[in-house]
Amino acid sequence: MGNAACLYFWLTTAMSPIISLYLNLLKPRHLKVEEVSHEELPQTYELKTLKLGNERLGFSRLPRPEGPLIWFHGVSLGEAMEALPMIKKCLEDRLSVNILMTTVTVSAFSVLLRSLPEGVICQFAPVDTPAAVDRFLTYWHPSVAIFMESELWPNLILATSSRRIPLALLNAKMSVVSYRRWSLEPVKGLAKEIISKFDLITPVNNMEAVRYQNLGARPHQVHFGGNLKYTSGAMDFSVVDGPVYHGLGKQMHGRQKIWLAASIHPGEEKVVVLVHQRLKVLFPDVLTVIVPRHPERGADIKHDTLEAMARRLGRSTTELGCQVSRRSLNEPLTVSTEVYIADTLGELAIFYHLVDVAFVGGSLIEGLNGHNVAEPASAGCAVITGIYVGHFQDMIAQMQTYSPLSVEQVSGEDELFDCVRKLFEDSRCRAERREAALAASNAAAAGRFHYGSSGLV
Repeated sequence: MGNAACLYFWLTTAMSPIISLYLNLLKPRHLKVEEVSHEELPQTYELKTLKLGNERLGFSRLPRPEGPLIWFHGVSLGEAMEALPMIKKCLEDRLSVNILMTTVTVSAFSVLLRSLPEGVICQFAPVDTPAAVDRFLTYWHPSVAIFMESELWPNLILATSSRRIPLALLNAKMSVVSYRRWSLEPVKGLAKEIISKFDLITPVNNMEAVRYQNLGARPHQVHFGGNLKYTSGAMDFSVVDGPVYHGLGKQMHGRQKIWLAASIHPGEEKVVVLVHQRLKVLFPDVLTVIVPRHPERGADIKHDTLEAMARRLGRSTTELGCQVSRRSLNEPLTVSTEVYIADTLGELAIFYHLVDVAFVGGSLIEGLNGHNVAEPASAGCAVITGIYVGHFQDMIAQMQTYSPLSVEQVSGEDELFDCVRKLFEDSRCRAERREAALAASNAAAAGRFHYGSSGLV
């Protein structure tokens, strides 16, 4: 172990009591899965509350099954969903294998409970302290460890490698800021040590490959497998919850002009509402569905939307209450609903399958980095996104190489309005855009899925 790694080890050891105290003092987290029956979950959990502190310290409430165990880790929802197609493929090809999926965020955990195949174990990952990591690895003793995107935790990686557990980093990426930080002395020595422990690194593009090689990845470690976010987008229709899908479909029945604003960040909903108001002039029955990136913002979004509508119509917000509905409160979606706020977790795929036109947010304001456009494309939506998309620009360029009509980028309110208006007015154009997006997503996903699912374990 190098000097930097030793220093990190002892610093995190010294901090362990404070971290443990903090995690033990955390209140039980309430997960919004009470409505899901035990039969629908891949394993039995207490649905009312979850004391995540113990799992973050390396403990588990679930038994370790006998036999080989493949460990997948995704820090949050996006990374975790990338692993789902590979998990399914592993289970198809190796019926006797056990799979453990770990994550860090409560939102990802809630969605994974409903999305993972039957028998897959799901729990929170340990914090990067020596004691928590040792406790976790001793209990689970995985046969293979597969991390998604950019999980470079020194204690976790070095301890896993020291136990001769093969390590893979899939869809590897690193922001410019992170790269600069890891390039500083003496941190660069630590980066080289932990990156060298991976048996396989699959970067999303050439630039990411160069960054990892500059930080110490050796040529034999790096193999190109493309962007696995294509495979997370290419989920089959079984991911969509049948009763929920059909229930929402009935509520939307008869509405001809529906568009979805997905993964919306603070500030973007104002643009979406302005576009909605302009569309309302041309299409009186327009329905705008907003899926916020952070569901807890649902109340604020409803308040701001009602305020904007009241100013436009010269009426009070109480008079307009029924025209804006929140899904988390089970408020009805009726013929008079103009804006439907889907402030819930794990239902975005359902809405992608219910609409023809989808705008992918996190992309209209400078400093944001976009979201996965392959997901709406794989559902057959005409796809729109903004120009601030970070790493996703490579995905967009590749999809546009397959078909220039697959994704359209807009810079703000006027271009977003014009794009949605044209898709509403021209059914032929809308059909062509939807077909192009689906074809581009399927073409891009085919090779990546085969490589990712069959070449690792």
